[in-house]
Amino acid sequence: MKTSESLLSISKFIAEYSAHLMGAGVHTSRVVRNSKRIGDAFGVDVKLSVFHKNIILTIIDPEINEACNEVVDIPSHPISFEHNSELSTLSWEALDNKMSLEELTAKFYTIINAPKIHPLFVLILVGFANASFCKLFGGDLCSMGIVFSATITGFFLKQQMQKKKINHYVTFIVSAFVASLCASTALIFDTTSEIAMATSVLYLVPGVPLINGVIDVVEGYVLTGFARLTEASLLIVSIAIGLSFTLLMVKNSLI
Repeated sequence: MKTSESLLSISKFIAEYSAHLMGAGVHTSRVVRNSKRIGDAFGVDVKLSVFHKNIILTIIDPEINEACNEVVDIPSHPISFEHNSELSTLSWEALDNKMSLEELTAKFYTIINAPKIHPLFVLILVGFANASFCKLFGGDLCSMGIVFSATITGFFLKQQMQKKKINHYVTFIVSAFVASLCASTALIFDTTSEIAMATSVLYLVPGVPLINGVIDVVEGYVLTGFARLTEASLLIVSIAIGLSFTLLMVKNSLI
């Protein structure tokens, strides 16, 4: 039989687990399913109210007829599909293998504290990805090279601004401006300059928040879904503002 102390420990773990999933870019229904699955492993009923910035969690133990409430803030983590997959797998392991809370907690921290991909490697891959978008939209080799260098410059600036905890809307505006300004060097050459400038900011498009927002709305989590869609829309507006500054400076006819 569980005690009040053990019930509190379970609630604190599930609260931290669900908050980490939300912060790492998981849609709401998956967070709820995973959290309830862990609750089932410990024989408790889990109730979650998920908002954009925090989670209200209630754990009910029918054996001892007690309940425990937790309110936890959702931290801001880099989007990680690897974390999402491994933490979802962890919820199944907890249910199938009847893991103890200590084992579950140890494995949880092993997953979230695992070494991350080196920022320089991410920087190079993002540069190649954006150059590929340039080719996909009809850009030539010269434009691809310019987009690659512009993307690396803008994304490196974004990484540094995020390290300094600068407001993410300001970060997106400045990153879009710098990347598009670097890409504007394509105007000097006989190349597809419009495509180069347009694709130089595509690395900033918030695809995951947009997709998660739509999924949340469709699955009935309307409040969280619209909050995510609103934030993603504001980020897109920030990208447009940064790109507009460049166009006003170097090529007014494009506006």
